[in-house]
Amino acid sequence: MTFAKKILITSSDIFTISSQKQFEKIALKVFRFQYENNLVYQEFCDFLKTDPHKVKSLQQIPFLPIQFFKSHEVVSNTNPIQETFTSSGTTSPVAHKGGNLDKKVIPITSKHLVTDVTLYEESYRKGFSEFYGNIEDYVVLALLPSYLEREGSSLIYMVKDLIELSNHPESGFYLHNHDELIAKLIALDLAGQNVILIGVTFALLDLIETFNEKSSFLDKKKKVRDDLGQTTELSEKKHSFQLQHTIIMETGGMKGKRKEMIREELHEQLCKGFGVSAIHSEYGMTELLSQAYSLGNGVFECPSWIQILVRDTEDALTYIPDGKTGGINVIDLANINSCSFIATQDLGKKNPNNSFEVLGRFDNSDIRGCNLMVL
Repeated sequence: MTFAKKILITSSDIFTISSQKQFEKIALKVFRFQYENNLVYQEFCDFLKTDPHKVKSLQQIPFLPIQFFKSHEVVSNTNPIQETFTSSGTTSPVAHKGGNLDKKVIPITSKHLVTDVTLYEESYRKGFSEFYGNIEDYVVLALLPSYLEREGSSLIYMVKDLIELSNHPESGFYLHNHDELIAKLIALDLAGQNVILIGVTFALLDLIETFNEKSSFLDKKKKVRDDLGQTTELSEKKHSFQLQHTIIMETGGMKGKRKEMIREELHEQLCKGFGVSAIHSEYGMTELLSQAYSLGNGVFECPSWIQILVRDTEDALTYIPDGKTGGINVIDLANINSCSFIATQDLGKKNPNNSFEVLGRFDNSDIRGCNLMVL
């Protein structure tokens, strides 16, 4: 597979990176390719007075503000669009004359125009395999109501494919049928079947509440008569899931359904509710074709074709040391056909081992997306 006549970059180049030197070499090739072929990115670089011939390191590469995906068509070739992925959208009040704001809102969505969807498929399949192994070892259950109820979700595209690749009849999507999902989770776990439950944050919390409400032991006082005919009053404790073979993976976001929570509080509540020791997380967004994963504690690891840089919050062209909080810049080489260098609106810090943590959002930035719940 070839992406450009001038600069040859193949999917094999991207997905077989094995060293930092190799990553930087390919990233610089991708930068030059996108500068030459992506007019939006080229204009942005020119605005910054960037001479592409003088860009010799990752830190010298301009990162396109993620908001450009809302206002521009960010593409690096003229091939037909195969898929258009859209964000869940934020809303903006409608202003009338006199400056009064209408209660009605206009949705604002990002659009990622994908000219080669096989790159996306290869990215998330290889990324999942790197962190979780063979997808066929799992039953994949998805509780993603806010995503499932709209079109254009890259998350739904990915999870649908993972469900099919699991090749298991029990895998599938769930919307509001919590009772059925609860029964299936318990049965599969008792049978020793490995399960991954991928859910949007508010829906996972709703599922726990449904389980508790349905339990006959929920905050009840009941009288029981023992074999001797004596009556004893018992105050039963709430029961929770006790899942031994199930991974809970939250994609973040309350979608306006619940009050936002800090990560520690949220994960403590989810761990207690599902009876697990850790909550896994996925860091992804419409504008990226790759994902990072956290196996617990909110620390994200990247596959070999993604790297994170952290910029100064006061000077977007300056980078800060590991361990310091700043704006997250993402290099996603799978974005070869759009833009691989994205300045997100997430706040976070990078660790010395190249893992990273998401700590919040810039003021007034959109509250949306996958794993952006740590406000």
